[in-house]
Amino acid sequence: MTKRIIPCLDVKNGRVVKGVNFEGLQDVADPVALADYYSRSGADELVFYDITASAEGRSLFTDCLQKVAGSIFIPLTVGGSINQVSDFERVLASGADKVSVNSGALRNKYLIKEAAQKYGSQCVVLSADVKWTGKNWTVFAKGGREDTGRDAIEWIREGVDLGAGEVVVNSIDTDGVRKGFDLNLLQAVCAVVSVPVIASGGAGCKEDFLTLFETVPSVDAGLAASIFHKKEVQMHELKEYLAQNGVPMRL
Repeated sequence: MTKRIIPCLDVKNGRVVKGVNFEGLQDVADPVALADYYSRSGADELVFYDITASAEGRSLFTDCLQKVAGSIFIPLTVGGSINQVSDFERVLASGADKVSVNSGALRNKYLIKEAAQKYGSQCVVLSADVKWTGKNWTVFAKGGREDTGRDAIEWIREGVDLGAGEVVVNSIDTDGVRKGFDLNLLQAVCAVVSVPVIASGGAGCKEDFLTLFETVPSVDAGLAASIFHKKEVQMHELKEYLAQNGVPMRL
């Protein structure tokens, strides 16, 4: 199985933004132009998060999503204020291939089961925003703003048992820090689930991806934002580097 490299568009008010540890968001680019660039550059998939939809209590901006979906030719995962099965339908109709659930599933875990039964597990992605709180990894809601107090590893295991076909592990501790992925967290998650796991948060150079896949070989994909947005790491160069070092890649 080839490993996947996935850029992430964190979208706020119709613009791609990026911060550190989920805070201090700064404007980066137009999401449609950036999505088109990644599609042409060899990205395996693309993730689109409307990062303030849940916190602001509104629906995901489908107009921006439709433009992004129409500009790419790679699989698209979309998240942001997915609270009921009808939200899946609306997002899929706007061009998404997979739908990411986070805060909505924390409020109603059976949303995962209902969506998986209707659309298939391969369509349901459980996204978990996780932070080390001193004693254990805890899952956060509303874009990392709300500590749920729930054990993250147990929550991810339960989400997969309910039907999630893929897991995105967003480490709040390493987000934007650019010193490598949260390998201990990822090892703990991979030990309890058998579905594909996507590592998110911490990539600062191409070597971080190699360390990820060598240290946690059961991880299926590496997701990043800043280093791709700023063109510090080019997609084709990263994939060629990984392939040369024994990581199976789609080139």
